[in-house]
Amino acid sequence: MNIAIIGASKKRAKFGNKAVRAYMAAGHMVFPVNQNESEIEGLKCFANIKDIPDRIDRVSMYTNPVITLELLGGIAEKRIRELYLNPGSESDAVIRKAESLGLNIFLVCSILAIKQNPNDFA
Repeated sequence: MNIAIIGASKKRAKFGNKAVRAYMAAGHMVFPVNQNESEIEGLKCFANIKDIPDRIDRVSMYTNPVITLELLGGIAEKRIRELYLNPGSESDAVIRKAESLGLNIFLVCSILAIKQNPNDFA
C-alpha cells in the first residue's frame, strides 16, 4: 500500500514520525508530507500531496483541524481511497467537508489500523 503521512515530522516522539516508521516497518511505501522538511527518516518529503507522482491508497493526517480542512480538496483530487483522521486532526467541519467530497474517512489512529503499537516507535 502507498500511504501519505501528512504532517510527518522529524521529531521521533511525535505521532507524525511514529506513523512514518510504523508503516515502513510494516512494509508499506511511505510518502511523508511536510512543507518545511526535505527528508524524514531517510525518505524524500513532499511539500504537498499533489507533488507525489505515485498513486496513493491511504492518507493519514497529523495536522490540526484548520490545516486538515484546507488540505481536503487536494486529497479528493488525488482520488485517495482511505483518509485516516487521527485524534486531533478532526473536527465536525472536517468530517462534513470530507463526506461532501466523497472521501472514505476513518476516525481512528492509523498506526493501530495496521496492527502496530505506537509505543513500539518511541
